[in-house]
Amino acid sequence: MDKRQAIGSWLSGPRTAMEDAGADFGYRGRQLGLPEEGPGSIAGPGRRIGALAVDWALCLLIAYGLITDGYGQATSNWALLIFFVLSVLTVGTVGFTPGKRLLGLRVVELGTGRVSPPRALLRSVLLCLAVPALIWDRDGRGLHDRLARTVEVRL
Repeated sequence: MDKRQAIGSWLSGPRTAMEDAGADFGYRGRQLGLPEEGPGSIAGPGRRIGALAVDWALCLLIAYGLITDGYGQATSNWALLIFFVLSVLTVGTVGFTPGKRLLGLRVVELGTGRVSPPRALLRSVLLCLAVPALIWDRDGRGLHDRLARTVEVRL
């Protein structure tokens, strides 16, 4: 391996280097038994972040308009509480928040296909902590999804 290949593998990341060496990782969701594309496949990070932004904006709007009557630290704190309650109630009952529904996503449990309220509670607590949601596995699932044994899929 010459210097250009070593630098190229470092820039492209360990996955690309391993694939160049002959490892087959497959598509995201293969290990979970999910399809590669279409309904039921793992949602991409763009849609997931977009749904989170829609939900957060909705919660900020509710906190700003109905509770704090002005923008400040209290508005963000109330918005986080509203986001937590919204997430637990909607994901635990119908499987999606308004933002997820708008962008065509749904949260499902791996074994049953439906999220139970305790799993929705665990997932929401971890999501509100933010750090578990920033740690992803090779399937694109956050640590909050792995610990709750859930996955976000396309509708």
